[in-house]
Amino acid sequence: MTVMTQIVLAIALVLSIILPFGYYLIGEKNRGRYKTAIGVNAFFFFGIMLVAIGVMFAGTSSVQASAGAANSGLATGMGYLAAALVTGLSCIGGGIAVASAASAALGAISEDQSILGKSLIFVGLAEGVALYGLIISFMILGQL
Repeated sequence: MTVMTQIVLAIALVLSIILPFGYYLIGEKNRGRYKTAIGVNAFFFFGIMLVAIGVMFAGTSSVQASAGAANSGLATGMGYLAAALVTGLSCIGGGIAVASAASAALGAISEDQSILGKSLIFVGLAEGVALYGLIISFMILGQL
């Protein structure tokens, strides 16, 4: 991908974010206008991403031949992808669990203050999910 193509795609990406919300901010602010701005933003953002992927994979055959020689690069890339997925998904799950446990704990504590310690244990267990995912990602990265 040439430098000029990269610059054009970067400018198009920035404009796909700025223009729909500029359109929303300039006009009167009603809910339908906001939904239109979000829809246009998503359409242009993902459209530009698809074009960028197409341009990125449209390389010469010498680049593809050298990529075939580096099979270990694929395994390393998949390992990094696995570590990122483990960390990200466990943090999302931990966040959902903490949100549920913490709101229930606050409601229970407001009725009976003696159960503060018990409710904090449940919130801590929910946070542990994210820590376990982080430990697994460190173990995956250690194998690379």
